[in-house]
Amino acid sequence: MNKLPQITMAFWIMKVCATTLGETGGDLVSTTMKVGYAASSVILIAVFLGTAAVQLRARTFHPALYWTVILTTSTAGTTISDFMNRTAALGYATGALILLLALAALFTFWWLSGLTFEVARIEPGRGELVYWAAVLLSNTLGTSAGDFLADTSGLGFAGGTALIAGLLALIVLADRLTRAPKAVLFWAAFVLSRPLGANAGDFFSKPVALGGLGYGPLGASLILAATLAALLLRTTMQQRQQSPEPVG
Repeated sequence: MNKLPQITMAFWIMKVCATTLGETGGDLVSTTMKVGYAASSVILIAVFLGTAAVQLRARTFHPALYWTVILTTSTAGTTISDFMNRTAALGYATGALILLLALAALFTFWWLSGLTFEVARIEPGRGELVYWAAVLLSNTLGTSAGDFLADTSGLGFAGGTALIAGLLALIVLADRLTRAPKAVLFWAAFVLSRPLGANAGDFFSKPVALGGLGYGPLGASLILAATLAALLLRTTMQQRQQSPEPVG
């Protein structure tokens, strides 16, 4: 009873699009709407828990539901990271380190629990809970890492994106040319795709004077939401075409 999508190129395109939308959507709620990082985090965590509860109760894979949960983890991760790094004044580097240690601790627990680490065979129940906790932490970590690369490291949006793209290319090569564990490579790519989305989101929304395109959080969110909706519609139609016809 696998309720997760197949890991294809379409999956990674939608992942980057969803996490980019999460970056601009989180900024829209916390800054443009002036809700604040703390209140936004509480609201968006509640939304994530609600969508995750529906996903846990589902018995089959539903593309719209799955990607809605991914989007809520990314949006909540954006405001959580901003609260840690800005309101709590931890800074991007410290915030990223704390989140990296938390994710490493979760992966260690996952590995020692006896639950399968293979994404294609996530077990319903406890396995799903750990999976979605890892998704939330990785998306939060990706926000901090992306902000660190774009703002603190001196690389800027373009430099940070180029660095992450290079690391992702190395993961692809390792997947094709080595016997590195597939699950490890998947989660490395999953974590790195989040700062790629974070930098891309900032590139869409930040003012031209700061190196962005100047669409603002609202304009960037609308563009990305339309793109993700189109990709989701295509995926849903493909799934229906591939589903076997009922017998009898």
